[in-house]
Amino acid sequence: MAHGSRLVDLVQDRIEDFLADRTSILDSVSPDLAPLAAFSERFLSGGKRFRALFCYWGWEAVAGHGLDPMGEGARDHAPVVAAASALELFHAAALLHDDIIDNSDTRRAGPSAHRLFEGLHGESGWAGDGEQFGRAAAILLGDLLLGWSDELLDEGLELLPRRADARAARAEFARMRTEVTAGQYLDILEERAWVVQPDSEQRLRAERVIVFKAAKYSVESPLAIGAAIGGAAPEQVAALRAFGLPLGIAYQLRDDLLGVFGDPELTGKPAGDDLREGKRTMLIAVARERLAPGTRRLLDELLGDPELDAAQVGMLQRTLTECGAVDEIEALIAQHLQAATTALATAPIGDRARAELSELARSVAERVS
Repeated sequence: MAHGSRLVDLVQDRIEDFLADRTSILDSVSPDLAPLAAFSERFLSGGKRFRALFCYWGWEAVAGHGLDPMGEGARDHAPVVAAASALELFHAAALLHDDIIDNSDTRRAGPSAHRLFEGLHGESGWAGDGEQFGRAAAILLGDLLLGWSDELLDEGLELLPRRADARAARAEFARMRTEVTAGQYLDILEERAWVVQPDSEQRLRAERVIVFKAAKYSVESPLAIGAAIGGAAPEQVAALRAFGLPLGIAYQLRDDLLGVFGDPELTGKPAGDDLREGKRTMLIAVARERLAPGTRRLLDELLGDPELDAAQVGMLQRTLTECGAVDEIEALIAQHLQAATTALATAPIGDRARAELSELARSVAERVS
Protein backbone atom coordinates (compact mmCIF):
# COMPACT_ATOMS: atom_id res chain seq x y z
CA MET A 1 0.00 0.00 0.00
CA ALA A 2 2.45 2.64 -1.26
CA HIS A 3 -0.23 5.33 -1.30
CA GLY A 4 -1.19 4.37 2.25
CA SER A 5 2.33 4.94 3.59
CA ARG A 6 2.56 8.27 1.78
CA LEU A 7 -0.75 9.32 3.27
CA VAL A 8 0.43 8.40 6.76
CA ASP A 9 3.48 10.63 6.25
CA LEU A 10 1.29 13.50 5.03
CA VAL A 11 -1.09 13.09 7.96
CA GLN A 12 1.79 13.07 10.43
CA ASP A 13 3.23 16.22 8.85
CA ARG A 14 -0.18 17.93 8.94
CA ILE A 15 -0.71 16.99 12.59
CA GLU A 16 2.75 18.23 13.54
CA ASP A 17 2.23 21.55 11.76
CA PHE A 18 -1.17 21.99 13.40
CA LEU A 19 0.13 21.14 16.87
CA ALA A 20 3.06 23.52 16.44
CA ASP A 21 0.63 26.33 15.63
CA ARG A 22 -1.64 25.56 18.58
CA THR A 23 1.33 25.07 20.90
CA SER A 24 2.36 28.64 20.18
CA ILE A 25 -1.00 29.73 21.59
CA LEU A 26 -0.44 27.64 24.72
CA ASP A 27 3.06 29.10 25.09
CA SER A 28 1.65 32.60 24.93
CA VAL A 29 -0.70 31.79 27.81
CA SER A 30 1.75 30.19 30.25
CA PRO A 31 4.86 28.00 30.29
CA ASP A 32 2.94 25.78 32.72
CA LEU A 33 0.96 24.46 29.74
CA ALA A 34 4.01 22.79 28.20
CA PRO A 35 2.89 19.30 29.35
CA LEU A 36 -0.35 19.66 27.36
CA ALA A 37 1.65 20.21 24.20
CA ALA A 38 4.20 17.50 24.98
CA PHE A 39 1.58 14.86 25.80
CA SER A 40 -0.44 15.81 22.71
CA GLU A 41 2.59 15.20 20.53
CA ARG A 42 3.24 11.90 22.28
CA PHE A 43 -0.26 10.54 21.73
CA LEU A 44 -0.41 11.70 18.12
CA SER A 45 3.01 10.47 17.02
CA GLY A 46 2.00 6.95 16.10
CA GLY A 47 -0.80 4.43 15.74
CA LYS A 48 -2.17 2.48 12.81
CA ARG A 49 -3.95 5.46 11.23
CA PHE A 50 -6.84 3.23 10.08
CA ARG A 51 -9.36 6.07 10.25
CA ALA A 52 -7.12 8.35 8.22
CA LEU A 53 -6.63 5.61 5.64
CA PHE A 54 -10.35 4.91 5.30
CA CYS A 55 -11.02 8.63 4.97
CA TYR A 56 -8.46 8.98 2.18
CA TRP A 57 -9.66 5.91 0.27
CA GLY A 58 -13.26 7.05 0.61
CA TRP A 59 -12.13 10.23 -1.15
CA GLU A 60 -10.00 8.46 -3.72
CA ALA A 61 -12.82 5.99 -4.43
CA VAL A 62 -14.98 8.77 -5.86
CA ALA A 63 -12.51 11.53 -6.80
CA GLY A 64 -9.78 9.46 -8.43
CA HIS A 65 -7.18 12.23 -8.23
CA GLY A 66 -4.33 10.14 -6.89
CA LEU A 67 -1.94 11.19 -4.14
CA ASP A 68 0.94 13.23 -5.52
CA PRO A 69 2.16 15.58 -2.82
CA MET A 70 4.69 17.20 -5.16
CA GLY A 71 2.49 17.35 -8.25
CA GLU A 72 0.18 19.90 -9.76
CA GLY A 73 -2.82 18.45 -7.92
CA ALA A 74 -1.26 18.76 -4.45
CA ARG A 75 -3.89 21.24 -3.33
CA ASP A 76 -6.65 18.85 -4.42
CA HIS A 77 -5.87 16.44 -1.60
CA ALA A 78 -5.28 19.09 1.10
CA PRO A 79 -8.91 18.94 2.33
CA VAL A 80 -8.91 15.15 2.73
CA VAL A 81 -5.49 15.14 4.40
CA ALA A 82 -6.81 17.71 6.88
CA ALA A 83 -9.95 15.65 7.49
CA ALA A 84 -7.92 12.46 7.92
CA SER A 85 -5.69 14.28 10.40
CA ALA A 86 -8.73 15.64 12.24
CA LEU A 87 -10.01 12.08 12.64
CA GLU A 88 -6.71 11.13 14.25
CA LEU A 89 -7.01 14.02 16.73
CA PHE A 90 -10.56 12.97 17.51
CA HIS A 91 -9.40 9.39 18.00
CA ALA A 92 -6.63 10.48 20.37
CA ALA A 93 -9.15 12.45 22.41
CA ALA A 94 -11.47 9.45 22.55
CA LEU A 95 -8.62 7.21 23.72
CA LEU A 96 -7.66 9.63 26.49
CA HIS A 97 -11.22 9.71 27.78
CA ASP A 98 -11.62 5.95 27.29
CA ASP A 99 -8.52 5.26 29.39
CA ILE A 100 -9.93 7.39 32.21
CA ILE A 101 -13.29 5.61 32.04
CA ASP A 102 -11.60 2.19 32.04
CA ASN A 103 -8.96 3.20 34.58
CA SER A 104 -6.29 1.92 32.20
CA ASP A 105 -2.66 2.37 33.20
CA THR A 106 -1.17 1.93 29.72
CA ARG A 107 -1.69 3.01 26.13
CA ARG A 108 0.48 1.92 23.19
CA ALA A 109 3.06 0.31 25.47
CA GLY A 110 3.44 3.49 27.55
CA PRO A 111 1.61 5.18 30.40
CA SER A 112 -1.89 6.47 29.69
CA ALA A 113 -2.37 10.24 29.81
CA HIS A 114 -3.87 10.38 33.28
CA ARG A 115 -0.96 8.31 34.60
CA LEU A 116 1.53 10.67 32.92
CA PHE A 117 -0.10 13.67 34.58
CA GLU A 118 -0.23 11.80 37.89
CA GLY A 119 3.49 11.14 37.55
CA LEU A 120 4.11 14.81 36.76
CA HIS A 121 2.26 15.73 39.95
CA GLY A 122 4.43 13.39 42.01
CA GLU A 123 7.71 14.48 40.42
CA SER A 124 6.86 18.15 40.95
CA GLY A 125 5.99 17.83 44.63
CA TRP A 126 2.62 19.56 44.23
CA ALA A 127 -0.11 19.58 46.88
CA GLY A 128 -3.19 17.41 46.85
CA ASP A 129 -4.03 14.04 45.37
CA GLY A 130 -1.90 13.08 42.36
CA GLU A 131 -4.38 10.58 40.98
CA GLN A 132 -7.18 13.13 41.04
CA PHE A 133 -4.96 15.70 39.32
CA GLY A 134 -4.02 13.15 36.66
CA ARG A 135 -7.62 12.36 35.82
CA ALA A 136 -8.66 16.01 35.71
CA ALA A 137 -5.73 17.03 33.51
CA ALA A 138 -6.29 14.14 31.09
CA ILE A 139 -9.98 15.03 30.76
CA LEU A 140 -8.99 18.58 29.85
CA LEU A 141 -6.38 17.39 27.36
CA GLY A 142 -9.00 15.16 25.75
CA ASP A 143 -11.38 18.13 25.55
CA LEU A 144 -8.63 20.24 24.00
CA LEU A 145 -7.95 17.62 21.33
CA LEU A 146 -11.69 17.35 20.60
CA GLY A 147 -11.85 21.08 19.95
CA TRP A 148 -8.69 21.00 17.87
CA SER A 149 -10.07 18.18 15.73
CA ASP A 150 -12.98 20.45 14.80
CA GLU A 151 -10.63 23.30 13.97
CA LEU A 152 -8.45 21.12 11.78
CA LEU A 153 -11.44 19.67 9.95
CA ASP A 154 -12.77 23.17 9.26
CA GLU A 155 -9.40 24.30 7.93
CA GLY A 156 -9.58 21.52 5.35
CA LEU A 157 -13.22 22.01 4.44
CA GLU A 158 -12.63 25.73 3.80
CA LEU A 159 -10.47 24.70 0.83
CA LEU A 160 -13.30 22.86 -0.94
CA PRO A 161 -14.75 24.69 -3.95
CA ARG A 162 -18.24 23.27 -3.40
CA ARG A 163 -19.95 24.23 -0.15
CA ALA A 164 -22.35 21.29 -0.46
CA ASP A 165 -19.43 18.87 -0.17
CA ALA A 166 -18.13 20.69 2.90
CA ARG A 167 -21.56 20.63 4.54
CA ALA A 168 -21.94 16.89 3.85
CA ALA A 169 -18.52 16.11 5.34
CA ARG A 170 -19.18 18.29 8.37
CA ALA A 171 -22.59 16.67 8.94
CA GLU A 172 -21.04 13.20 8.82
CA PHE A 173 -18.31 14.20 11.28
CA ALA A 174 -20.92 15.63 13.66
CA ARG A 175 -23.06 12.52 13.44
CA MET A 176 -20.01 10.33 14.07
CA ARG A 177 -19.15 12.34 17.16
CA THR A 178 -22.67 11.92 18.55
CA GLU A 179 -22.82 8.20 17.75
CA VAL A 180 -19.46 7.29 19.25
CA THR A 181 -20.27 9.19 22.46
CA ALA A 182 -23.61 7.38 22.65
CA GLY A 183 -21.84 4.09 22.00
CA GLN A 184 -19.32 4.79 24.74
CA TYR A 185 -22.15 5.42 27.19
CA LEU A 186 -23.84 2.18 26.15
CA ASP A 187 -20.55 0.39 26.73
CA ILE A 188 -20.19 1.57 30.32
CA LEU A 189 -23.91 0.98 30.85
CA GLU A 190 -23.57 -2.68 29.84
CA GLU A 191 -20.78 -3.22 32.35
CA ARG A 192 -23.23 -2.34 35.13
CA ALA A 193 -26.76 -2.90 33.85
CA TRP A 194 -26.28 -6.43 32.49
CA VAL A 195 -27.42 -7.89 35.80
CA VAL A 196 -30.98 -6.64 35.24
CA GLN A 197 -31.18 -7.36 31.51
CA PRO A 198 -32.56 -10.62 30.10
CA ASP A 199 -29.83 -13.03 29.04
CA SER A 200 -31.64 -13.37 25.72
CA GLU A 201 -30.90 -9.70 24.91
CA GLN A 202 -27.23 -9.55 25.81
CA ARG A 203 -25.93 -10.53 22.38
CA LEU A 204 -28.12 -7.87 20.77
CA ARG A 205 -27.02 -5.25 23.28
CA ALA A 206 -23.35 -6.15 22.75
CA GLU A 207 -23.78 -5.75 18.99
CA ARG A 208 -25.36 -2.33 19.48
CA VAL A 209 -22.25 -1.21 21.39
CA ILE A 210 -20.04 -2.58 18.61
CA VAL A 211 -21.93 -0.70 15.91
CA PHE A 212 -22.05 2.72 17.58
CA LYS A 213 -18.90 2.76 19.68
CA ALA A 214 -16.60 1.33 17.05
CA ALA A 215 -17.89 0.11 13.68
CA LYS A 216 -19.32 3.36 12.37
CA TYR A 217 -16.64 5.54 13.96
CA SER A 218 -13.68 3.39 12.91
CA VAL A 219 -14.61 2.57 9.31
CA GLU A 220 -17.99 3.69 7.99
CA SER A 221 -17.87 7.36 8.97
CA PRO A 222 -14.26 7.98 7.85
CA LEU A 223 -15.17 6.47 4.47
CA ALA A 224 -18.27 8.65 4.22
CA ILE A 225 -16.38 11.80 5.24
CA GLY A 226 -13.73 11.19 2.59
CA ALA A 227 -16.37 10.42 -0.02
CA ALA A 228 -18.26 13.63 0.82
CA ILE A 229 -15.09 15.66 0.37
CA GLY A 230 -14.66 13.99 -3.03
CA GLY A 231 -18.17 15.00 -4.11
CA ALA A 232 -19.65 11.48 -3.98
CA ALA A 233 -22.98 10.63 -5.51
CA PRO A 234 -25.58 9.14 -3.11
CA GLU A 235 -25.15 5.64 -4.56
CA GLN A 236 -21.40 5.81 -3.97
CA VAL A 237 -21.84 6.81 -0.34
CA ALA A 238 -24.41 4.03 0.13
CA ALA A 239 -22.03 1.47 -1.36
CA LEU A 240 -19.15 2.59 0.85
CA ARG A 241 -21.41 2.36 3.90
CA ALA A 242 -22.47 -1.16 2.87
CA PHE A 243 -18.77 -2.04 2.83
CA GLY A 244 -17.78 -0.05 5.91
CA LEU A 245 -20.34 -1.16 8.48
CA PRO A 246 -19.73 -4.93 8.34
CA LEU A 247 -16.00 -4.31 8.15
CA GLY A 248 -16.24 -2.06 11.20
CA ILE A 249 -18.04 -4.81 13.08
CA ALA A 250 -15.29 -7.28 12.10
CA TYR A 251 -12.73 -4.70 13.27
CA GLN A 252 -14.28 -4.46 16.73
CA LEU A 253 -14.83 -8.20 17.08
CA ARG A 254 -11.11 -8.65 16.42
CA ASP A 255 -10.42 -5.93 18.98
CA ASP A 256 -12.53 -7.82 21.52
CA LEU A 257 -10.45 -10.95 21.00
CA LEU A 258 -7.22 -8.97 21.30
CA GLY A 259 -8.49 -7.40 24.53
CA VAL A 260 -8.56 -10.88 26.06
CA PHE A 261 -5.91 -12.85 24.17
CA GLY A 262 -3.61 -10.22 22.65
CA ASP A 263 0.14 -10.31 23.12
CA PRO A 264 1.09 -7.37 25.37
CA GLU A 265 4.26 -6.88 23.33
CA LEU A 266 2.10 -6.19 20.28
CA THR A 267 -1.01 -4.57 21.75
CA GLY A 268 0.73 -2.34 24.29
CA LYS A 269 -1.86 -3.38 26.90
CA PRO A 270 -1.66 -6.01 29.67
CA ALA A 271 -2.89 -9.52 28.81
CA GLY A 272 -6.56 -9.95 29.63
CA ASP A 273 -7.12 -6.22 30.10
CA ASP A 274 -10.78 -6.42 29.01
CA LEU A 275 -11.40 -9.11 31.61
CA ARG A 276 -10.16 -6.88 34.43
CA GLU A 277 -12.19 -3.96 33.08
CA GLY A 278 -15.35 -6.09 32.92
CA LYS A 279 -16.10 -5.44 29.24
CA ARG A 280 -19.43 -7.03 28.25
CA THR A 281 -18.36 -7.75 24.70
CA MET A 282 -19.87 -10.04 22.09
CA LEU A 283 -17.27 -12.62 23.16
CA ILE A 284 -18.68 -12.60 26.69
CA ALA A 285 -22.29 -12.65 25.46
CA VAL A 286 -21.59 -15.70 23.30
CA ALA A 287 -19.70 -17.45 26.10
CA ARG A 288 -22.54 -16.92 28.56
CA GLU A 289 -24.94 -18.56 26.10
CA ARG A 290 -22.69 -21.59 25.88
CA LEU A 291 -21.55 -22.09 29.46
CA ALA A 292 -23.20 -24.26 32.11
CA PRO A 293 -24.86 -22.26 34.92
CA GLY A 294 -22.07 -22.85 37.44
CA THR A 295 -19.28 -21.84 35.08
CA ARG A 296 -21.32 -18.85 33.89
CA ARG A 297 -21.68 -17.66 37.51
CA LEU A 298 -17.91 -17.95 37.99
CA LEU A 299 -17.31 -15.92 34.84
CA ASP A 300 -19.72 -13.25 36.07
CA GLU A 301 -18.03 -13.15 39.48
CA LEU A 302 -14.50 -12.74 38.09
CA LEU A 303 -15.23 -10.46 35.17
CA GLY A 304 -14.48 -6.86 36.12
CA ASP A 305 -12.17 -7.67 39.04
CA PRO A 306 -9.16 -5.32 38.59
CA GLU A 307 -7.06 -7.58 40.80
CA LEU A 308 -7.27 -10.66 38.56
CA ASP A 309 -3.90 -12.39 38.60
CA ALA A 310 -2.23 -14.18 35.70
CA ALA A 311 -3.59 -17.58 36.75
CA GLN A 312 -7.17 -16.30 36.88
CA VAL A 313 -6.79 -14.57 33.51
CA GLY A 314 -5.44 -17.83 32.07
CA MET A 315 -8.37 -19.77 33.51
CA LEU A 316 -10.87 -17.34 31.97
CA GLN A 317 -9.07 -17.47 28.63
CA ARG A 318 -9.32 -21.26 28.64
CA THR A 319 -12.99 -21.10 29.58
CA LEU A 320 -13.77 -18.77 26.68
CA THR A 321 -11.83 -20.96 24.27
CA GLU A 322 -13.08 -24.35 25.41
CA CYS A 323 -16.76 -23.37 25.32
CA GLY A 324 -16.41 -22.48 21.63
CA ALA A 325 -16.98 -18.74 22.04
CA VAL A 326 -13.66 -17.81 20.43
CA ASP A 327 -14.38 -20.00 17.40
CA GLU A 328 -17.80 -18.41 17.03
CA ILE A 329 -16.33 -14.89 17.13
CA GLU A 330 -13.76 -15.89 14.51
CA ALA A 331 -16.62 -17.17 12.35
CA LEU A 332 -18.51 -13.89 12.82
CA ILE A 333 -15.41 -11.94 11.80
CA ALA A 334 -15.12 -14.02 8.64
CA GLN A 335 -18.82 -13.54 7.87
CA HIS A 336 -18.67 -9.76 8.26
CA LEU A 337 -15.46 -9.56 6.25
CA GLN A 338 -17.15 -11.54 3.48
CA ALA A 339 -20.17 -9.23 3.57
CA ALA A 340 -17.87 -6.21 3.27
CA THR A 341 -15.92 -7.80 0.42
CA THR A 342 -19.12 -8.65 -1.45
CA ALA A 343 -20.39 -5.06 -1.12
CA LEU A 344 -17.06 -3.71 -2.29
CA ALA A 345 -17.01 -5.90 -5.40
CA THR A 346 -20.02 -4.14 -6.94
CA ALA A 347 -19.49 -0.64 -5.51
CA PRO A 348 -19.50 2.14 -8.16
CA ILE A 349 -15.97 3.32 -7.31
CA GLY A 350 -12.53 3.38 -8.91
CA ASP A 351 -10.67 0.11 -9.38
CA ARG A 352 -7.52 1.27 -7.58
CA ALA A 353 -9.52 2.29 -4.52
CA ARG A 354 -11.40 -1.01 -4.64
CA ALA A 355 -8.11 -2.95 -4.58
CA GLU A 356 -6.64 -0.85 -1.78
CA LEU A 357 -9.80 -1.06 0.32
CA SER A 358 -9.85 -4.83 -0.13
CA GLU A 359 -6.29 -5.06 1.17
CA LEU A 360 -7.06 -2.67 4.01
CA ALA A 361 -10.10 -4.76 4.95
CA ARG A 362 -7.98 -7.87 5.39
CA SER A 363 -5.45 -5.93 7.46
CA VAL A 364 -8.19 -4.67 9.78
CA ALA A 365 -9.93 -8.01 10.25
CA GLU A 366 -6.78 -10.12 10.64
CA ARG A 367 -4.55 -7.78 12.67
CA VAL A 368 -2.69 -8.95 15.77
CA SER A 369 -2.48 -5.61 17.58
